[in-house]
Amino acid sequence: MVNRDTRALDDPVRSSLRGHHAHLARRFGAALTFPPAVATFSAIAADPGPQEWTDLARLLGSGEFADMFSSPAIPPPDWEPVFELEGRQMIYTGRRPDHDDDVIELGPDSVPEMLALAERAKPGPFWTRTRELGTYLGIREHGELVAMAGERLRPAGWTEISAVCTAPEARGRGHAARLVRALIARITARGDRPFLHVAEDNTGAMALYEGLGFDTRKKVTFRGFRTP
Repeated sequence: MVNRDTRALDDPVRSSLRGHHAHLARRFGAALTFPPAVATFSAIAADPGPQEWTDLARLLGSGEFADMFSSPAIPPPDWEPVFELEGRQMIYTGRRPDHDDDVIELGPDSVPEMLALAERAKPGPFWTRTRELGTYLGIREHGELVAMAGERLRPAGWTEISAVCTAPEARGRGHAARLVRALIARITARGDRPFLHVAEDNTGAMALYEGLGFDTRKKVTFRGFRTP
């Protein structure tokens, strides 16, 4: 595996919005965010001052949700906390796996099925335009979409694997591992390196990713707030 600068992973949302996903970025002053139908993540400087928080509040609007993802920055006291979740950022350190020709690429016509699966399997935030962030792959059984995984943030040199999920009745068949390996093959083939995030209490997923060749880079805290 080629060595890759990991500094972009310290602020993956901002790096993504200023780089590969700049065409999706909404901006006001120093603040950046995705369209809400794509993702709720927002970004400002790592050590923001009052003006940066004002810019983000103007960008999002009054009383709106600000998902700061893994940013350590804490907003002013009049921003209402919504959630806080401990997690890990993991990077891929293994070799490139073989392509899996049996997984399918999910196009725009698959969005209703993807939304329905996300509602049942609860992989985390998944919206009507999330598929626009990158390639999404799936597995069908008897014509029904029962598992999927895809690409989300794209900081320079890296691609995040996300939305890994399997319908409850199709679990235990290795679908998640197959999809993650297939994404790793595609990501590494284009010269990027895979990474992902996982909740600290999701020990099953963590064990899966470690078995596939991911190592913990650092622990992170995911936070969300509501603008004043």
